[in-house]
Amino acid sequence: MMDEIQKRLLAEVADLHGVPEGAYNIRANGQMAARNTTANIDIVSKTDVSGIDIYIKPGTVNESVHIPVVLSQSGMKEMVYNDFHIGEGSDVVIVAGCGIDNCGDQDAEHDGIHRFFIEKNAKVKYVEKQGKRILNPGTEVYMEEGSYMEMEMVQIKGVDSTERDTKAELAAGAKLVVRERLMTHGDQHAVSGYSVSLNGEGASADVISRSVAKDTSYQKFDSRIIGNAPCSGHTECDAIIMDKARILAIPQLEANDLDAALIHEAAIGKIAGEQIIKLMTLGLTEEEAEEQIVNGFLR
Repeated sequence: MMDEIQKRLLAEVADLHGVPEGAYNIRANGQMAARNTTANIDIVSKTDVSGIDIYIKPGTVNESVHIPVVLSQSGMKEMVYNDFHIGEGSDVVIVAGCGIDNCGDQDAEHDGIHRFFIEKNAKVKYVEKQGKRILNPGTEVYMEEGSYMEMEMVQIKGVDSTERDTKAELAAGAKLVVRERLMTHGDQHAVSGYSVSLNGEGASADVISRSVAKDTSYQKFDSRIIGNAPCSGHTECDAIIMDKARILAIPQLEANDLDAALIHEAAIGKIAGEQIIKLMTLGLTEEEAEEQIVNGFLR
């Protein structure tokens, strides 16, 4: 049974207000709190390290997997390894996230390595929402011919410290779409690293980050797209900087084929004064106007 703090964290990071439908594995304070499998989706605990294997049968459609993690114990630190095996022709949604609520005097930390093995013509939507404290997630994606993956990485409330490292390898005709939304405040720092190798003809990637840095926080966006075949790739960082925050954007392109079409964009700026004034004429305070602009930017 989970306590009220853990239930609140589940609602924050996985939009869960009760037991989800479909397959799920809920981890609380280093232990499995609940698990359910279906006829098409099996979840098996690893025996050599902490973590799980998720097996999705070929042809599985309109099903979902939830794998949230919650930590509420002071000083709790863990490392987990989760592997997703997505069968050929399947179309599924995977929801992950980590919520940490630590009122003690010791840091709580959750680190995880997620590996996705996506077979031919499979489609995956992966949603990851992060909570508080210290997180260092790593993601590896291996996409076979004609497969598709959409990754939604959300960290709106920010964490004290996070270093995200995502690597992907795409075969012919595979497509990867990444949408990162990030907000930091206080003295938080967030580092996002993406490295995408387009190895097959017709492979494509679109990696976009939209972020807001407030107070004295620090952000680094390091995105690299490598074209090893006739392919197309695009990476973009669009950021709002406020107060005394700092932002470093490093979009990188590497073309190793004559027909690799790669594009990068980066823009960092403050909120325009006329935007705030316009909203204030509608009755909002300056603080409310800033909040409206930021919320619309990150939507």
